[in-house]
Amino acid sequence: MTSAAPHGDGAVAVDDAPESGRRLSSDERRRQILQAALAVFGARGYEGATTDEVARAAGVSQPYVVRLFGSKENLFLAALDDALTRTLAAFRAALADPDPDRDPELSEAKAAGKRIGQAFVDLIEVRGLHQTLAHGYLLGSHPVIGPASRRGFAQVWRFFRDEMGLDADGARAFMAEGMLISTMIGLRIVDDYGSDPQITELFRSCFPTELPHVLEVLPRGGERW
Repeated sequence: MTSAAPHGDGAVAVDDAPESGRRLSSDERRRQILQAALAVFGARGYEGATTDEVARAAGVSQPYVVRLFGSKENLFLAALDDALTRTLAAFRAALADPDPDRDPELSEAKAAGKRIGQAFVDLIEVRGLHQTLAHGYLLGSHPVIGPASRRGFAQVWRFFRDEMGLDADGARAFMAEGMLISTMIGLRIVDDYGSDPQITELFRSCFPTELPHVLEVLPRGGERW
């Protein structure tokens, strides 16, 4: 999985960047900028982020970002689409990849739900992905971003209902837990893990098997994005 984490200078490291010394293609640059955009929009939101911040995080010039995407609105829409595409791709891969070593007493439906939940947690490694989606969901009144966010939200609902085969209550429960995890990431409440008993309990409840890794990759309050 491609992931991003901030360098000390605020630049975002892209795991699948080509070896240094080779000129990046426009597609590779675009992917690099989108990776940075997820991190910056995730931390700053649409209104708070600037194309200049995204450019600095990606290690390119601001005019280059504008040349590729045209405007901050277009860049946010592209980042939003990238986040949704990555999320649904991870869900579909998990749904199509049954675990041969699963507990025989666990039904395939429950096993699939466990795999998809794990896929959602794994996406924490893509810095800003969950928060970019959440910021999109807060922009319902925006004339362009609002409709795009509603379409994306509906696509996730349809995945749970039509592809995963959950009933409405099951789909609601999945989306509710996903929103809880996204809220925890956005709050950077991981800073209170270990010092606040209630927050510690919440983390242990949400991440019963992945907690050490989650604590390692979650963004902290003092990090720029």
